[in-house]
Amino acid sequence: MNILITGAGGFIGQALAAALVREAKAATITLTDVVEPAAPPKPMRTTVRCVQGDLASEAFCDSLLTKDLTHVFLLHGIMSGAAEADLDLGIKVNMDATRKVLDNLRTVTPGVRIIFTSTTAVYGPPPKPGFPLTEANTPCPGSSYGAQKLISETLLNDYSRRRLLDGRIVRLPTVSANFAFGQRLGTTNPRSLQVLVRPGKPTGAASSFASGIFREPLNGQKSVLPVSKDLSLWICSPRTIVQNLLHARDIPAEAYQDGSRVVNLPGVTVTIKEMLEALKAIGGQEALELIEERRDAPTERIVKSWPTTFDTLKGKQLGFAEDGTLAQTLKDYIEDYGTGKT
Repeated sequence: MNILITGAGGFIGQALAAALVREAKAATITLTDVVEPAAPPKPMRTTVRCVQGDLASEAFCDSLLTKDLTHVFLLHGIMSGAAEADLDLGIKVNMDATRKVLDNLRTVTPGVRIIFTSTTAVYGPPPKPGFPLTEANTPCPGSSYGAQKLISETLLNDYSRRRLLDGRIVRLPTVSANFAFGQRLGTTNPRSLQVLVRPGKPTGAASSFASGIFREPLNGQKSVLPVSKDLSLWICSPRTIVQNLLHARDIPAEAYQDGSRVVNLPGVTVTIKEMLEALKAIGGQEALELIEERRDAPTERIVKSWPTTFDTLKGKQLGFAEDGTLAQTLKDYIEDYGTGKT
């Protein structure tokens, strides 16, 4: 296998690269982002190449997308809050750059397998609270980010139908305990500097507080909670997300019997209050007292537009893993990264 990961400087990209190196199945892994990604440790049997570049550049795409590629993980993107704040930037990265990559690949290496990370934000608010959505429900995004991801989903699904590419479209829940790295933007536009370029800093996602209310307090730092504690989120741990991305890579095309390559990945529904209770159970009252409640109307509006309950039967039938408890996610984080305290 010769694998490419875009958006590889982000937390999930880095975790995925490390997992690919550990399994030692790939001959080469190319990591790319607008800031040169770090290479995973100890690539014993795999050649790892780290490349800085802008996917909106025709010349860069031509040099990056070579005919020897067998698998491409498309993780790049402008996150929800940033895409809502800057419509043109979101379109440039989430739609135009993605289309450029797909069009190049269908010409250079037809049939290459594409694992595209989408979002449950494609749906918008459910018909009624607690309504369990499936892939059969019609998306009606409540944010520009959700709309841009849905457009890219539709294009890759059609290219797969036409056998130009071999797509795997996974709609990710909010990634809980997204501690060590944040998602860098997929453009060199100077306005992207507001988003994280170092480990641990919040992302341009409206959901970044879901990581921050764990990450900062466990590091002995204050964190702002911008939404009501009564709000719910559909979440999944980083370990399970990476496990399911690897699984998506290996699913045979004939397994998608309904004609659609879209899958809502399994997750769990939790309230913000339950997340804070889990933080207290792991970090104690000291950690909980580092949370400052400061409501932010734009963030709350975006988060309220996301559905929180899903029937993930299709994903389970395809073999995608279910997630563990929130408490286990936090324990996994401490095991993997420590608390950050000295």
